[in-house]
Amino acid sequence: MPKRVLVVDDAIFMRNMIKDILAEDGDFEVVGEASHGLEAIEKYKELAPDLITMDIVMPFKSGIEVTREILRHDSRACIVICSALGQEQLVMEALEAGAVDFIVKPFKSEEVLKVVRKTTGLG
Repeated sequence: MPKRVLVVDDAIFMRNMIKDILAEDGDFEVVGEASHGLEAIEKYKELAPDLITMDIVMPFKSGIEVTREILRHDSRACIVICSALGQEQLVMEALEAGAVDFIVKPFKSEEVLKVVRKTTGLG
């Protein structure tokens, strides 16, 4: 059974890119998308995905705030942070908040798949 993924990013282009990369691998199914932090929390509670790819900089709540809130709701949530080059400090904060790993934009398909497979126990 494929791992269920929630893709969170305020840019539809980035959400589509992640969805396309995950579609290359039959072990993942994108079950939902969110375009901002508040929507991400609601979608997580509604869908209970196996994995979340989480942008750091978003409207309403940052990826770091959302990570903390989701982990308060479900300590077993598996969150991979998506960051741009130059956001090292924010990545460190996200990892300290409980994210399990990170991927860097611009995405390379093989790197994304390597990280999500490892974090979901498939790698």
